[in-house]
Amino acid sequence: MEMSLRDRLKELAEEDYRRFASSLIPNIDNLLGVRLPALRKLAIEMAKGDWRAYLAEAENDYFEEIMLQGMVIGYAKTDVEEQLRYAASFVPKIDNWSVCDSFCQGLKFARTNQQRVWEFLQPYLASDAEYEIRFGAVMLLMHYVDEAHIERVLELLDRIDHDAYYVKMAVAWALSICFSKLPEPTLRYLRSDNSLDKFTYNKALQKITELSRTDPETKAMIRGMRRK
Repeated sequence: MEMSLRDRLKELAEEDYRRFASSLIPNIDNLLGVRLPALRKLAIEMAKGDWRAYLAEAENDYFEEIMLQGMVIGYAKTDVEEQLRYAASFVPKIDNWSVCDSFCQGLKFARTNQQRVWEFLQPYLASDAEYEIRFGAVMLLMHYVDEAHIERVLELLDRIDHDAYYVKMAVAWALSICFSKLPEPTLRYLRSDNSLDKFTYNKALQKITELSRTDPETKAMIRGMRRK
């Protein structure tokens, strides 16, 4: 008899990794303990088969079951409109930073359909829901930090106003990536009369100083910009 998907996931699970991952994702308690490379390998295999039937019937009881769906959507070979429909149906399932960020990383079709995906992201960036906003912000930092989009990316990040920790951290992370790739416009923004709250602003500066390519002189300048 063919092994069920859940049984395959349980066979791939490692208890030591489950404990480790649980400590990094504090707000979930449904981890099996499957490493991401093993999940990606499984997702690639499933995307080559009848992935639509899988997504229609997929279970959501375990963290890995949800993570796998997001990966399959990213690997699926189809047109941008169908991929976006599946992405829209998946976003409400996101309830932690790990699923969010892995999903965003996998949506590589955004880079070849930038204008269409940009339009798709706008409602999420204007949402009141924590993980909808994080999804939008992480999509920006992964797929839109380039010369053509930097000013609009900074403008959108500046508009985000939400008290949730994982929103603030996403904005700070995004700004550090902006600085890493395009330091001049990002520094100009950070020195401007921006709308960032103190925590997000200072966390962005901290993340910039932690970037390996930031030289000591720049690090000192950035630290000097901290809000007291």
